[in-house]
Amino acid sequence: MTLIKSISGIRGTIGGAPGDALTPVDAVQFAAAYGTWLQRRNNAGAHLKVMIGRDARPSGEMVSNLVSSTLVGLGIDVVDLGLSTTPTVEMMVPEFGADGGIILTASHNPINWNALKLLNEKGEFVNAEDGAQILKIAEEADMNFAEVEKLGKLTTYEHAISDHIKMILDLDEVDVDAIKAANFKVAIDAVNSTGGISIPPLLKALGVNDVVELYCEPTGIFPHNPEPLEKHLQDIMKAVPESGADFGVVVDPDVDRLALISEDGSMFGEEYTLVAVADYLLERTNGHAVSNLSSSRALRDICDKHNSTYSASAVGEVNVVTEMKAKDAVIGGEGNGGIIFPKLHYGRDSLVGIALFLTHLANKKMKVSELRASYPDYFMAKEKIQLTPELDVDAILEKAAAAYQNEDVSTIDGVKINFAKSWVHLRKSNTEPIIRVYTEAPSKSEADELAQRFIGELGEFAKS
Repeated sequence: MTLIKSISGIRGTIGGAPGDALTPVDAVQFAAAYGTWLQRRNNAGAHLKVMIGRDARPSGEMVSNLVSSTLVGLGIDVVDLGLSTTPTVEMMVPEFGADGGIILTASHNPINWNALKLLNEKGEFVNAEDGAQILKIAEEADMNFAEVEKLGKLTTYEHAISDHIKMILDLDEVDVDAIKAANFKVAIDAVNSTGGISIPPLLKALGVNDVVELYCEPTGIFPHNPEPLEKHLQDIMKAVPESGADFGVVVDPDVDRLALISEDGSMFGEEYTLVAVADYLLERTNGHAVSNLSSSRALRDICDKHNSTYSASAVGEVNVVTEMKAKDAVIGGEGNGGIIFPKLHYGRDSLVGIALFLTHLANKKMKVSELRASYPDYFMAKEKIQLTPELDVDAILEKAAAAYQNEDVSTIDGVKINFAKSWVHLRKSNTEPIIRVYTEAPSKSEADELAQRFIGELGEFAKS
């Protein structure tokens, strides 16, 4: 069993012994630490409010009950959004004037995982310093629960997703009339999670009336690996051309990653979701764009095309957001299909990504495959190396950096080695016991070969 505690929250497999997996004991301890942290950073005696939402995985209701009751026991009011999306919870925190939020989702992890993702009063993920304080409180069990007359209250709110959709429709950048006129047919794979209760109503509100739904029942029983990668998406890649859809939409269980399928059944490329949205926005208004070090060079090329600027951050949404704020970026995100549109909120949001992409496609009046062909051609390989307890990951990455010291090497986040026409990024995951090996090159075969080469080299570094 696995339990991972990090500055961004706690994530683990359900069942097992406390401290070794995400058990009820661990969920309560961590929720109590978060609530205590909120109390200490606010005025003494202030009555606090926290928003909670969850994806559809089977353990969600149990974990939600534990977390809600713990916060109530601290004297904190809880507004339970029930089945929701990560971006929806993020938006509802400031909308309700809440002091924080907790999203119960393990994102793309398998069904036996769950997690507590922690938000501040802005609806943004807590930063490293705040996360470290929460971890310290949890480790020391330094909490003090409320007396009976000071217990918090639990209420529910069922309209958060519809509120979220309305805010998207109100954006100047979303052209509902153009989308309606285009008469699109769209296929969806919502992996039997909350994309199934958010994307269809979004499409309907945008004027897309012809929708092919795959796996849109929020049972939490994932029909395939929930990470939206090509090797997991054969069903929708087949369904799009067979149904005559203009394109397909795929999201992960908490709806903060967006992948697209072209009308011919080919992958648009999750890296190119952000590229396409940036192309639309920067064509309207020159500005700055941000992605992380593991994202495609194609975004930089799009910025050059529109006389705009680009910068890269360390991997992690909080790092991308920090860089976006520093550069007053008009668009940002991560190459895994995460779109951050700050005019709406500073969080990865597949729903606003869909609306912006539909507007872009309606204006371009071209097929999705033609749109993809208009962008610079880069290909990525995304591999992973499973970690074992005896491996010294930092030492392995240091050896990799030293071996390529004559190349353009960045150690901001793991090790990124930039070659003339390709790059490799090696980093330890914050959410899984793995080393991620990401590469990009002018062809798929070159990207795959580069990844396999470095997997082999890391193995040799480990032996030495």
